[in-house]
Amino acid sequence: MSADLLLCIGAVLWDVIGRAPRPMAPGDDRPGRISRRPGGVALNVAAALARHGLRPAVLGAVGRDAEGEALIAATAALGIETRWLCRSARPTDVYMAIEDATGLVAAIADAGGLEAAGAAVLAPLIEGPLGTPDRPFAGTVVLDGNLLPGLLAKIAAHPAFAAADLRVAPASPGKAERIAPFLARPGATLYLNRAEAGLILGRELADAPTAAATLRAAGAARVLVTDGSKAAAFASDDRLVAACPAPVEAAHVTGAGDALMAAHIAAELGGVPAEAALAAALAAATRHVTAEADPCPSR
Repeated sequence: MSADLLLCIGAVLWDVIGRAPRPMAPGDDRPGRISRRPGGVALNVAAALARHGLRPAVLGAVGRDAEGEALIAATAALGIETRWLCRSARPTDVYMAIEDATGLVAAIADAGGLEAAGAAVLAPLIEGPLGTPDRPFAGTVVLDGNLLPGLLAKIAAHPAFAAADLRVAPASPGKAERIAPFLARPGATLYLNRAEAGLILGRELADAPTAAATLRAAGAARVLVTDGSKAAAFASDDRLVAACPAPVEAAHVTGAGDALMAAHIAAELGGVPAEAALAAALAAATRHVTAEADPCPSR
């Protein structure tokens, strides 16, 4: 298998995003716009990597229903390899979010298909053709926290992933603790926001540089921590760099962390130094939140 292939493992689903132009409170019913597009952390990162000119593939679970067929076609059209997706008897997964002028109001991720598939999504990396325990995949592997905790813990210690450049994101604060096993995994890079870092460490952290340094002290090999409009930080070895994102007015927020993660991976694979890689990641997130959302794909 070509060494330049990047594998993104986790949620491959439809994003259904409703956005209102004014702030909302619980119980509000407001006019706005609703869009549907391919989504999920693994798919979002893969799509962004493809836009950077890289060769991503997704490993996840997609239903055998019409929604799944449409999702696979839409994913392939983005330049993402889909041949190793696990086809599930369950309906295709969906993420539903409400955003307003202040950002994310609420969201629900139905990853039932991915959760039911379990370790089956890893079969191409464990049983071939992408790798085996004796001949592990040696490229970049992106993991998201939509995978169940037991499966993530298995991956952290599994010999089939021993040679991989692991890049791990929790997917949401509610799933942050799922990626704790990767604190002890040599070479793994964790992508978190300050709140997620605090949940893993069990205490509140003052800012992103503090969070990054504290995660390193807790055993993390490499970590990038964001903090909304405040300074972000990247820590590796005994070095810590920080930078502030540009002040902008966000048009939408869903997927911003995925765009940041993909840009940072692309920059590092291109040999960019730590300061420039962090700046590229923040710039990608800024472009994402200020761009108009893509129109709803046809059903």
